[in-house]
Amino acid sequence: MYTFDSRVRYTEINHSRGIMDASQIINYFQDCSTFQSEDLNLGMSYLKQKNRVWLLASWQLHILKPIKFGEEITIATWPYAFKDFYGYRNFIMKDKHGQVLSVADSIWIYIDALKQCPTRVPDDNAGYKLEPPYEMEHLDRKIPIPDDLTSYPPFQVKKSNIDSYNHVNNGQYIKMAEEFLPDDFIYTKMRVEYKKQALLDDIILPRVNTEDNKYCIVLDSVEGKPFSIVEFA
Repeated sequence: MYTFDSRVRYTEINHSRGIMDASQIINYFQDCSTFQSEDLNLGMSYLKQKNRVWLLASWQLHILKPIKFGEEITIATWPYAFKDFYGYRNFIMKDKHGQVLSVADSIWIYIDALKQCPTRVPDDNAGYKLEPPYEMEHLDRKIPIPDDLTSYPPFQVKKSNIDSYNHVNNGQYIKMAEEFLPDDFIYTKMRVEYKKQALLDDIILPRVNTEDNKYCIVLDSVEGKPFSIVEFA
């Protein structure tokens, strides 16, 4: 298990509720896995030499306790399985007393950057040590798109949305989707399914469904093929 410590910053909390949103939690988790890879010399430079990329296929996040400004937190991650071209990784966030604040499961795809297609994970688990999976509820990574969707004005991908791989960072899709949640909507679970990479200047068409105290936000392309689907409940 790889860990690092931090403290919740003012810039990381929701403006109306004073707690950390899903996108900020995911940013911590994403940084944690990146730190682990870099410390194992399996990070961006290594992958570039190997012409390999890890792309995120899905997130499943459970928020067990509101995460507030100023809290001292520990973030941890570990991979628990590799199968064919998939990698499976857990994340956890705890407070200074060791109480679990949030947990997440994620699925990654190992990509051949030259051929732009999935490739089998090496037999040495790509250099990582496996640990047992965290015991949590596992939902299907595929999120069905509801029939009844309300369309909102389209917007363009900006430079601030782009990461070092020159496409929209996975956490940015969540932040985009959060814009369509009411200020008083409290959620404890979030799922994301990533379907297509959005690039600089791409147009995103947001479509929203709400029912049974659940919000489903489809971030669609002009071709009608979603970039991602985000569900809050």
